[in-house]
Amino acid sequence: MNSFWAVFKRELKSYFTTPLAYVFLVIFLFFAGYLTFFHEKFFEMRQADMQPFFTNLPLLFIFMVPATAMRLWAEERKVGSIELLFTLPITIPQAVLGKFLAAWAFLGIALALTFPMVITVAYLGDPDGGLIATGYLGGFLLAGGFLAIGSFFSAVSKNQVIALVLSVVACAVLVSAGLPTVLNYLSSFLPAGLVSAMKGMSFQEHFESLQRGVVQFKDLAYFVLLIAGWVAACTVILDERKAS
Repeated sequence: MNSFWAVFKRELKSYFTTPLAYVFLVIFLFFAGYLTFFHEKFFEMRQADMQPFFTNLPLLFIFMVPATAMRLWAEERKVGSIELLFTLPITIPQAVLGKFLAAWAFLGIALALTFPMVITVAYLGDPDGGLIATGYLGGFLLAGGFLAIGSFFSAVSKNQVIALVLSVVACAVLVSAGLPTVLNYLSSFLPAGLVSAMKGMSFQEHFESLQRGVVQFKDLAYFVLLIAGWVAACTVILDERKAS
C-alpha cells in the first residue's frame, strides 16, 4: 500500500507542478459554462436546472478526458522513465491503479470546480438536489470510464498523439452507439437483438439513467466492470512490455 500511495501522490502532485493542469481546468470550465448557459439557451428555457450541463458532459469528456489520459504511460515510455519505475519495489497493478486513481481524482476536482453553476441554478430557481447529485455521480463514473480507456491506449502507444486519437475514437463510438439517431439507423439493417445489445454497451444509455435520478445496480455495475476491464487490460499490456 505504501508503494501505491507513493505513486498516487506523485502522479496527482505532478498535475499541479506544470501549467498543463491549470490550462485544462480553465478550458474545461469555460466550455462547461458556455455549453450550459449559452449554447443551450439556458435563460430562454426559463427552467433552472443542471440538465444542459449533464447533457453536454459526454461531449466535453470525449475530448478532455483522453487529453488527460494520454500522458499516463505514453510519456513514461517516451522518456524512458517506465524502466526505472519497474525497477522499484512496486507491482505493475499498484503502479497502474496509483496513476489511474490520481488522474481520476484530478478529473473529480475538475467536476467539483463547476459548483458555481449549481449555486447559480439554485439562485435562479428551485432545482432538484437529488437529480444534481446523481448527475454528478454519473459524470464522475463517466470520467472514470473514459479515463480507463485512455490509460489503455496510452499503454499501447508511446506516442501521446496516437494515444489521444485512439482514445477519442473509442470513447466517441461507445457514446454514439446509444444515440437514438444511430440506433434507428442501425435497426434498419441489423437484428433487433444486436441493436439492443449495442445500446446496452453504450455509455449514453447508463449515464442518461443516472441523469434522470434513477440509480440502478445495472448502471453502477456497468461502469465498475468497464473501468475494471480496461484497467486490467492496461495492466496486461504493461506486464508484457516489462517481460519483453
